[in-house]
Amino acid sequence: MTRRLIERVFAPAFNNPMLAQLHDGAVFDVGGVRLAFTTDSYVVKPLFFPGGDIGSLAVNGTVNDLAMCGARPLHLTAGFILEEGLPIETLHRVTESMADAAREAGVLVVSGDTKVVERGRGDGLYVNTAGVGVIEHNLTIAPDQIQPGDVVILSGDIGRHGVAVLAARGELAFEIPIESDCAPLWRYVESLLNAGVEPHCLRDLTRGGLATAIVELCGKTFDFRVIESAVSIAEEVRGACELLGMDPLYVANEGRFIAIIPPHQCELALATLKQSGCPSAAVIGEAVGDGQGRVWLQTLMGIERTLEMLSGEQAPRIC
Repeated sequence: MTRRLIERVFAPAFNNPMLAQLHDGAVFDVGGVRLAFTTDSYVVKPLFFPGGDIGSLAVNGTVNDLAMCGARPLHLTAGFILEEGLPIETLHRVTESMADAAREAGVLVVSGDTKVVERGRGDGLYVNTAGVGVIEHNLTIAPDQIQPGDVVILSGDIGRHGVAVLAARGELAFEIPIESDCAPLWRYVESLLNAGVEPHCLRDLTRGGLATAIVELCGKTFDFRVIESAVSIAEEVRGACELLGMDPLYVANEGRFIAIIPPHQCELALATLKQSGCPSAAVIGEAVGDGQGRVWLQTLMGIERTLEMLSGEQAPRIC
């Protein structure tokens, strides 16, 4: 649904070269300095979940979008839509969590806004954050830079965030507690850049998960091939997905990303990610030329099937 809205409503209305990239943020030049700018809104339910809350999610989600543009996050704005009757203690918990997350990510919340809506109209609390970052290298990191032959590296195991939120929403008690992977990603991107890796594209795996991210990045002249056995999924997450009837490839994450890089830099990128704190980083696929913009999954059974956009969301209100 979101993709269709972008293609049919927002992109035609606001058509411009920066928006046309359909990247995680806009990249532009101001006085010889390259900047990235992004914005996102958070309506997660419940407000608090294992491993995070709407406050830490709002900070990390926005700084991660900047990181995927290859930008060092600098400053954020925060807009709060409060429902009448929201306990002040809840707001304190959220803002203190945001402050902690901002300190960890190395950013400042420098401006904001607050609005109040009538009781029953706001579901407690919604948050919007916008962020600006600086690009301190000469690379262009964007979807249109992907080349046939590029390899796809996944930074870690998938599915934790979506399962953690659903567990909190349904008060499900799994044998092994599952926490969201919500975390800032810039330090990993920075480590790649400092090591001399030149990513063609980066994408964090939020709503829609790994499968949706790769489908969105597919070009019209090449395919992606993904090896299912190379995708790391914790057994407790896999079991929870089976119980809930969900495909973990489409489950949301908030602390994982893919790096699409030239094949000759594969070993360097993997070693760098593992040294910087991504021990389960792995090559999970590649871009293949002479395709038609499809994503092929080599399944655990050894057969291939096409990955496509879901017609709806497996779990709404996840971020």
